[in-house]
Amino acid sequence: VQLQASGGGLVQAGGSLRLSCAASGTIFDINTLAWYRQTPGEQRELVAAITDRGITNYADSVKGRFTISRADAKNTVYLRLQMNNLKPEDTAVYLCNAARIVDRTVHGYWGQGTLVTVSS
Repeated sequence: VQLQASGGGLVQAGGSLRLSCAASGTIFDINTLAWYRQTPGEQRELVAAITDRGITNYADSVKGRFTISRADAKNTVYLRLQMNNLKPEDTAVYLCNAARIVDRTVHGYWGQGTLVTVSS
C-alpha cells in the first residue's frame, strides 16, 4: 500500500484546512484508515480513524472540529480530514495510516506526512 498525503500549510487560529491522502496498491482489504499527528519530542497521536464500514473515531481534542471521510474509487482510496476551528495546539506533522488485517496479523502503512502550522 502506498500513501500520498497533501493539503498541509499555514493557517491562522480559527481557520480551516483539508488534508487528503491517496492510498493505492493492495487496497481491497484495507480495514482502517487513520490520521495521526506528531510534534517534536512527543509520541505519535491518533487524530481520527475510519473503518471500511464507515465507523469513525476521534481524539477528544478534535471532536466537533475535525471530520474524517473516505471515498473508494477503482484503484485508489481517498482519505480526507476536514479541520475547522484550528488551534495553535493542532500544529503538527499529520500522517495518514492504512491498516490491513491478513491472517489475523495487522499490517500498517504510513504516508510521508504533511505539516500543519496554526498561528495564534
